[in-house]
Amino acid sequence: MMKYKKMSKRQRWQEIRTTIWYTPGIYILLSICIAVLTLYLDLGFELSQYIDAKFSSQAQLTRMLVGTLIGGILTLSAFTFNSLLVVLTTFSGQFSPRMLLNFVADKKTQHVLGIFNGSFTYVLMVFLFISNNNSEQYFAVPITTVILALFAAVTFIYFINHATTWMQVHNITYNMKNISKKIITFSLLKEIEPYRIKENTKLGDKEYPKNGHRIVSQESGYIQLVDFSKLIVLAKRDNLVVRFEYGIGEHVLTGAPILTYWKEKDTAINELEYLNTLEIGHKQTEIQDLEFGVNKLSEIAIKALGNNDPKTATNTIHQMSELLQTIAKMTRFSPFLVDEEKNIRVILKEEDFEFYLYRGFGYIRHYANENWVIITDIISALATMAQSMDKQFHDDLWNFAVQTAKGIAKHEIYHLDRKYLLHQLSNLATATNRESDYRKIEQDYLMET
Repeated sequence: MMKYKKMSKRQRWQEIRTTIWYTPGIYILLSICIAVLTLYLDLGFELSQYIDAKFSSQAQLTRMLVGTLIGGILTLSAFTFNSLLVVLTTFSGQFSPRMLLNFVADKKTQHVLGIFNGSFTYVLMVFLFISNNNSEQYFAVPITTVILALFAAVTFIYFINHATTWMQVHNITYNMKNISKKIITFSLLKEIEPYRIKENTKLGDKEYPKNGHRIVSQESGYIQLVDFSKLIVLAKRDNLVVRFEYGIGEHVLTGAPILTYWKEKDTAINELEYLNTLEIGHKQTEIQDLEFGVNKLSEIAIKALGNNDPKTATNTIHQMSELLQTIAKMTRFSPFLVDEEKNIRVILKEEDFEFYLYRGFGYIRHYANENWVIITDIISALATMAQSMDKQFHDDLWNFAVQTAKGIAKHEIYHLDRKYLLHQLSNLATATNRESDYRKIEQDYLMET
């Protein structure tokens, strides 16, 4: 409880929703309410006297039915949890330990666990209040118990299908990409982009010295969350400009300068207020960290290369290209955030499209080593991105492809590998208007033959 108490409201809500007990807890509370309702209908309202005797049940038979179904539902729950452990173990070993959170936080997984826990809680609750007096007649309790048991049996089949479907690689990468796109939509469009300047310009006639007043971190950990709107309000109130020395997702140490500010008047400010706009924790989160989502996708491709699974790596490259395209469309990559009067108040650690491009494909390129097929797929993805993105990103795409092509040109390469690689590089050159540069690279490759 102390851990959640220290978190901000938004992070605490995010952590609670991604834990495995949040949704099952709701189902348990709902099952208790249903148990109270059905017991009241049978014991208080005596619903059985208004129902045909064929559909009512004596206390002893009802107690036997509920007691039997307790064991049945508990057995299904045990099989479900066992399947869950198998899935988590497989994810951890074959893909990435960070995949565990995605599966546990999946709504379908949590609903399945909630149904089993809620059903078990219901039959256990009603079992405690059913007497052995044969004069008592029950209708709501046995009918509800049978319905819940059948529902739990169907849910077990659904969960097996859900687990096997979710474990398929194309679904894993697709879900991860969608999660990252949702973060981009919320974090960038709603929290940062409204405050960015429209033009990616310099500071104009205002130049700030490198050494300003520094605010040091009071704890070690990862920067997880920043309240940008509150930070801008504070900077406007105190008439100063604040610069981040670290980006979201980076690790800071106690005593390290985390913020630097400049003020026009020699007045004291409350530095603790500025520190309180930052949330620092012991792990990276995806709440505002776009790089973390990109890294998770690249880790899957790297794992696939290590497991000799090129198809998985190729699928991840395709999902990565779509995610990078979304990042390029959603943000202006300006480090300057302004207030309502268009005065610069916050300077972020500068990150451009080239940074995310390297984080996405750089690690994959490194671990691909001499896997020409994967290298060709990367260049093919870059060519596809160039055809669908603005010209301002063409330089970054072309330069990354050229560095990749020149890096592997030093190694021995098969004729067909060279042929298909140059074909994809030619497509990229056409999309970025770099035909003359391509011909020079082509000559270098042909000289190696």
